[in-house]
Amino acid sequence: MSRNNDQFTLFDVEPEPDTEHTDVPAAPDASTSGESNRVDADATDHNHTDTHATTDPAPDNTGTKADTASDETSDDTPPSTESADDPKPWESLPAGTDADGHALIVTAEATYSPSGARLTGPVDTIDKLDKLIHWAALTPHGLTAQVWFVGIDSCARLGWTIDPGSEDDVDDLEQLRQRAAADLTQAVAATLPPLIAAGWELRGDPGFVVHLKRQIGKATQMVDLILEPYVWTYWNKDFGWGNRVGDMGILGSPTAGTYLPDDDLPAARELGRRLAWSAKHLGTLPGPTPARTGAAILDKIRRERTQSGKGIVVTAAGPVPPIDGAPRGDLEPAAGWSRMPDDDDLDGVTRLVTIDQRAAYLASAGMLAFGYGRVRNLIGADAAAAAAVDKPAFGIWRVTLPAAGQYALPDKLPLPHPAMLHDQPVRTWITTVSLEGLCAPIADGGMGLDIDDLDVTDAWVYEEQGRALDKWAKILREARTVAVETGDVAMKRFLGACYKGYVGRMVNPDMWTASRMQHHHQPLWRAAIMAHCRWRGRRVAMRIARETGRWPIRTMTDSWVYLLGEGQDIADDSAALGKMTLEKQVELTDEMILAFAAAETTHEVRLAIAAAYGTDEGE
Repeated sequence: MSRNNDQFTLFDVEPEPDTEHTDVPAAPDASTSGESNRVDADATDHNHTDTHATTDPAPDNTGTKADTASDETSDDTPPSTESADDPKPWESLPAGTDADGHALIVTAEATYSPSGARLTGPVDTIDKLDKLIHWAALTPHGLTAQVWFVGIDSCARLGWTIDPGSEDDVDDLEQLRQRAAADLTQAVAATLPPLIAAGWELRGDPGFVVHLKRQIGKATQMVDLILEPYVWTYWNKDFGWGNRVGDMGILGSPTAGTYLPDDDLPAARELGRRLAWSAKHLGTLPGPTPARTGAAILDKIRRERTQSGKGIVVTAAGPVPPIDGAPRGDLEPAAGWSRMPDDDDLDGVTRLVTIDQRAAYLASAGMLAFGYGRVRNLIGADAAAAAAVDKPAFGIWRVTLPAAGQYALPDKLPLPHPAMLHDQPVRTWITTVSLEGLCAPIADGGMGLDIDDLDVTDAWVYEEQGRALDKWAKILREARTVAVETGDVAMKRFLGACYKGYVGRMVNPDMWTASRMQHHHQPLWRAAIMAHCRWRGRRVAMRIARETGRWPIRTMTDSWVYLLGEGQDIADDSAALGKMTLEKQVELTDEMILAFAAAETTHEVRLAIAAAYGTDEGE
C-alpha cells in the first residue's frame, strides 16, 4: 500500500488486520453446508492476471493443431466425477500472499488482495479507481502490476458494458467477437478522461486489458486493468467463444471444468489463489495468454542472467534463414499417421489404448542445445563435412531423403520423416535433430543412414549453442510437480498451456514485434523441439514392438494408439517428463473388434477408434 506522504481519503478503506488474514475465512469445502459456503465466499475474493508493459500484441493466432494437441491429458490426473456445480477440489487449496502488493481484485461489492484480505468498498467511479491505484502502489512482479475486475457487475459500475448482439444474428461468430471488441474499446475509452486528466496515459487501445502508465517524478508507474468478463473478446487461439469453451489462460477452461466459479466472490477468491500460485511457483504474474506467461518466465531468467553474468543470454531473434526450397508449413511437422490392422494385430486383442508423452514439449525444451547468435551458411563439401562430425552444430540442412521403399523399415510404423515418400527421393530442409535421427539405428527408431546417403548440399548452422531453455523448463517442471502432488488440476492445465503456447508462438515474428521481445522469435528452436518429440516416440514404438510384438495403428503428434491383449501394459513406470503415460483406454466389444477388422481405409480405422472412445475422429 502507498507509503508516501500524500493525504487523501480512500473510500471505505478497511483497516489492515493485526494478524495475517484474520478476516479471510478458509476456502469453501465441499463438505460444509450451503450456508457456511455462502459466508465463506462473502469474505473471500481475489483474482489477477497480467500483460506486458507494451501495447496489445498482434493477434495470437499462430499455433498449430500440434500445439493444442494435449500432452497434459490423463497422466497424474484421475477423471473427475463431480458435477459442474460442485466446488472443485483445487478451489479449497490455500491462497498465498506472493501476489499481494502486485495485484488487486475488484468485485461489484469490494476490493481484495489476492490472498483474500478485504481492502475497500466498491469501485463505482473512475475517480475511486484512480485513488485505489494510487493508494495500493502496486509493483510489477515479472510482468506489469494488475488490477482484475471479476464479474460483469464490477465492470458495469464503471460503465464498461456492451451489447454486441446475438450469435443468431451473424453467420460467422468471429464477426460478433470483433464487434464486441470494438464496442468494448469504445465503452472503456469513453469513461477514461478522468484518468487521463489525473496524469495517466493509455498504451494502445483499451479492451479486455487496459494498459495504463504515468510519470511520477522520474519514475514511471504502469498498471494493467484486466476485465475478466470480457476475456472472450480478446481474440487468441488459446481462448474460446462466449467465455465457455477453450483455454483462457490463468482463468482456466470452461470445457475442461477449470474456469473460475460462476459466482463473483468464489471466482475472485480462486483467481487470487491462482495469481499467488503463479507469483510463487513461476516467479511472475500471469500474462494475458499462456504464451505470454511462458515468455515472461524466460524474460525473468534472462534479466537475472544479465545481472549475474552467468548463463546463456539470448538477445536476438533467430528467424529462418533465406533458404531455397523451404517446405510449406512447419519445417519439422508433427507426426500424423494411421494404418489398417491385420490379423496379427487383432489376434487376442481386448483393449484399445492410447499412450502419450508426458509434457513432451517441456521435456524436449529442457534437454536440447539450441543455437543462438551468429549463423553461418555452408555450401557443398563444407556442408557435408559439417554434417559428418560426431556432434553436428545446431541448424538446418538441405538433404535428399531417399525413397523409403529401398530400405528394410518396419511397415507398421510411419516413415521416419513426415516429408519422406515410399517410392521417390525428396529434397527438403531438416533440423540437426532429424539429421541425427535419420542416422540412428532402425532399432532405435532411426533409418540407419550414413551422412553420404542424405547428400547434404547446404546448411545454416549457429556458431554458439547451449541449453538456453534449461532453467525455463526446470521452473515449469517443478511447478508442474507441485500442481500434480496437490491435485491442482487448474494450474497443471495452465502450465501445459504455457509451455505449449510459448513453443507454438516461437514461429511467428508478429507475436514479438517490440524490440525487447524479438528474442522470443525462434522458429528453429520450435522445429527442433517438434522433431525431438517425434523421434522419441519412434524410439519408444520400436521398444514396445520388441517387448510385446504390438505395433501402433495410429499416431497423432506425440500420442500413439494400440490394440492390446490381456495383461499387456505399454505405459512407462517412470514419472519423468517425456515418458509414455496412459492417456486413455477402453475395453473392446465384439462389435468394436469387427469394425477394426472390416476397415478398408485408414479413414475407417480412425472412425473405429473414435467410435470406441466415443469421441470425434480428430480427438
